[in-house]
Amino acid sequence: MLWGNGAVAIRMINGKEARPHSNENPWQGSHVVLGAMDTMYQRGKIQEESMYYEHKKHDGSLPLIGVNTFLPKDHGGEIATEIELIRSTEEEKGAQIANVKRYGEARNALASDSLKVLQVTARDRRNVFEQLIEAVKYNSLGQISYALYDVGGEYQRNM
Repeated sequence: MLWGNGAVAIRMINGKEARPHSNENPWQGSHVVLGAMDTMYQRGKIQEESMYYEHKKHDGSLPLIGVNTFLPKDHGGEIATEIELIRSTEEEKGAQIANVKRYGEARNALASDSLKVLQVTARDRRNVFEQLIEAVKYNSLGQISYALYDVGGEYQRNM
C-alpha cells in the first residue's frame, strides 16, 4: 500500500468538505473561526485537557520527577509547606486606589470616546487591537475590562 497516496486523498477530502479556500485567511479571526469562539469551544477544550493532565499527574500515569516520582522516603504522602501570604496594608490599598482615580481624572477627559469606540469595534466584530492601543493611553485596565464586559459579558468558568 502506498501511504503517500492515502494522505493525499485525505487532504483532498478534507479540502472539499471543510472548504478552507472559501475564506482568504481562515485562521485569524475570520467568520470561519467565530462560531467556535462564540461557543467557547477552545476554552472548553483547554479546560478538558487541563483536567485530563491533572488526573494523570495525580494517579501517577504521567510520571513527573519530584512531583509524583522520586520523592523523599520520609515525605509521608502529600508535601505541604507553609507559605506566608503578604497582604497589602490598608494604607497601600488606599494609595493605589487614589493613584488610579487620579490617573482617570487626568487622562479620561482627553479621550472620553475611546471606550465607546472600543465597544463599537468589538460589537461589530472588527479587529480591536488598534482601539485597545488608543484606549490604554487614557483608561485604566479596569475601565477597559468593564467596557468590554458590557459588550461580550464576563467569562465564568464551567465546573
